[in-house]
Amino acid sequence: MNGYMGKLLKVNLTESKISIQPLDIELAKKYIGGSGLACRMLYDKIDKDTDPLGPENILMVMTGPLTGTFGPCTGKYAICAKSPLTDIWGESNSGGKFGPELKYAGFDGIIFDGISEKPVYLYINDGKAELKDAKKLWGKNITKTNEKIKKELKVEKVKIAAIGPAGENLVKYACVINDFGRAAGRTGMGAVMGSKKLKAIAVRGHGGVNVAKSNKLLEDGTKALKSVESSFVTQMFSSLGTSGYWDYAATLGDLSFKYFTQGSWDAAPKISGSALAETVLVNHGACFACPISCGRVVQVKEGKYKTNGIIKGTEYETLGSFGAALLVDDVEAIQKANEICDEIGVDTISAGVTIAYAYYLYDKGVLTKEDVGYELKWGDIDPAIELLESIAKREGFGDILAEGSYRMAQKLKQPLDEVAAVNKMEVPFHDPRAFFGMALTYATSWRGACHMTADNYQTDLGQPQIELGIVPSDRQSLEGKAATVANLQNYRSLYGAAIMCNFSFPPAEELAALFKDVIGDKYTIDDLKILGERLVNMKRIFNLKMGLTNENDRLPKILLKPLEGGTEGKVPDMDKLLKDYYEYRNWDPDTGKPNKEKLVELGLDVFIGDLEDDE
Repeated sequence: MNGYMGKLLKVNLTESKISIQPLDIELAKKYIGGSGLACRMLYDKIDKDTDPLGPENILMVMTGPLTGTFGPCTGKYAICAKSPLTDIWGESNSGGKFGPELKYAGFDGIIFDGISEKPVYLYINDGKAELKDAKKLWGKNITKTNEKIKKELKVEKVKIAAIGPAGENLVKYACVINDFGRAAGRTGMGAVMGSKKLKAIAVRGHGGVNVAKSNKLLEDGTKALKSVESSFVTQMFSSLGTSGYWDYAATLGDLSFKYFTQGSWDAAPKISGSALAETVLVNHGACFACPISCGRVVQVKEGKYKTNGIIKGTEYETLGSFGAALLVDDVEAIQKANEICDEIGVDTISAGVTIAYAYYLYDKGVLTKEDVGYELKWGDIDPAIELLESIAKREGFGDILAEGSYRMAQKLKQPLDEVAAVNKMEVPFHDPRAFFGMALTYATSWRGACHMTADNYQTDLGQPQIELGIVPSDRQSLEGKAATVANLQNYRSLYGAAIMCNFSFPPAEELAALFKDVIGDKYTIDDLKILGERLVNMKRIFNLKMGLTNENDRLPKILLKPLEGGTEGKVPDMDKLLKDYYEYRNWDPDTGKPNKEKLVELGLDVFIGDLEDDE
């Protein structure tokens, strides 16, 4: 079996039983692996009434066939379940070295069901697994959890994915942290782990991954590596990390401010990638098999925002959520907020944007100091830092913030069109008014507002895949946008199954060669197109089962108000974009469901009856 280990570890937490389930190789090849295979498997087990934080929700930790092989940026793993934040498909992936280690230990993935009676963590070592008592770990932050597990196991090179107090207390956007600040950040998978009393997964493996053509993989992998090294993304992110895009984003209006209501900000350069490099940068770091090395390593050595030694530095999105959204221009303060997020285990996007929404309501007079416990003034990050601890513990106003901005608005009876979220998930910092393709991406993403399901801003800035129909165009035009977004979604869904990092973008024929070298079957560019489109439609079918309709494919009005600055007062015509999108996808515009002929074409005809039953 090439590319796959052939085994899934099945963990029944209710009964504390562990078993090995053979991988269905035909199903795996049809849905590849990662989030693609997980979605197909979970479709049969989860429905609209499944409580995301209940025992019936199933959590899958998955690798893909390329994970841990000689291909660029193949260090990812995916963690999937029904999301407690969005109530639809939940997936998040993370880099580092945890994913490859899981395969080297002998498994393609782990399936968790039920709820443990007491806190536990799972330890896997070269094909063997056991549940271990985590009572002494419960309540500990990420650093302490890692230290204690390594001390107990006496295995220094063990790779650990863990939750912090936020996950334990079921914060809706709690995340999973591995390998020095690498986060499976979005959709609340940390809360699902917490609901199951699963504190961590520790893995050590000494094996390898069998591939079909090892010599050819070395040749093709080297070629793909050189393509990645020469891309403009690599050039930008290697030198300044993801925040290397900051200044250009601000110029274009891709970065908006003051909770998405302001198009420009004179202080933006103070917290750019360059500013970070000049003040707090210590080093940089890379994930498995990565030539980009986008990770920043920083330290604030003194002052009120002094960090606990060397920490993982902020990404572009975190500078957005705790800087741009709050009008905070202190780069050291934002590092401290980021450190706390990583230690308590929360998604920095949802956490920062939810807090920014509270600032927005405070500014409107909806919230008061008596409600929050603090004065929430634009530019003052200190209340936000204090509120992070309250969120993790669900204390005071932090309990409301822990639900996310959408549910917070519902509780406070505020207009939902003023909440910067899609399908209850907070919007990241690629403004849909700057790149109209991102507007369509957010509206139709299978996990809520997400810039990773189709990073169209990169396409329009000059990173195409013409042979896949991923074609750059004027960033604020409508012509051809639907096709490009759909094709890019297809391709990125393939990345989420393989699994590869989105920053790796070799030509499609080079990716097809990697598939062929690793798995052994013949893969063409047309095969990649079909595989990716199948995965997107599978996730759409899952979400339809959860109750999603075409009415969910919308942006809130707060993101459609004209702004000054780089967007020049322009806003996307969502009706036109969605009409073109449904037509291109061959989805029914009245229901948002894939049409029968599309399902047959993609080998998804088994779901035709399910979709008809919903009508």
